[in-house]
Amino acid sequence: MSFSQSPGLQATQGPDGSAAVRIARVIDHLIGMACRGVLYVTLCSMFLILSANVGLRYVAGSSLASASELPELMFPWLIMAGVVLAAQHGSHIAIVIFTQRLGAMRRWVLLAGSLVVAGLYASLAVVAWPLMEIAADERTPILQVPGSVSVGCLMLGFALLAIVTLCRLPQVWTSQPNLWLDDSPEPASPPITTGAQA
Repeated sequence: MSFSQSPGLQATQGPDGSAAVRIARVIDHLIGMACRGVLYVTLCSMFLILSANVGLRYVAGSSLASASELPELMFPWLIMAGVVLAAQHGSHIAIVIFTQRLGAMRRWVLLAGSLVVAGLYASLAVVAWPLMEIAADERTPILQVPGSVSVGCLMLGFALLAIVTLCRLPQVWTSQPNLWLDDSPEPASPPITTGAQA
């Protein structure tokens, strides 16, 4: 069983690690598995629904009444699952021109930044809770699905992003600074000789 790590972020701890690190890795791995499941189910379902709708329009000149609503309901879940997976793999855009020059202070700055990001994600999840209660009164025209389904997806996604960020803190702390970026010096080129030597 392997755990996803962002490129260039390799922990220097031993194979066992502490119990807290192992628990964080298990939680991170389970979140990744759940998000992959949501990603596969929503993507395949949207493809099948849209394909069936196009086929019906071409053959029978009609379409499924719910074919327009189902993809709209599944799309936020697809996006949030992808966002969480991208956070696990370190695929989000990051500006590292400042942190790559910090040397030994890099781990402290990255740790503080990760804590701030986790706090912001958690605050967004808290803010989404009253919005979900408000959106519960709105329902889709055909399927009568409450609007809280989409807002709840955002709340769950922000909460998972906060958890994933906290689970990555041991990797941020124990990682070697020079492995965050490929800033190792280039090997010296061999001397160039011209002409015959006496």
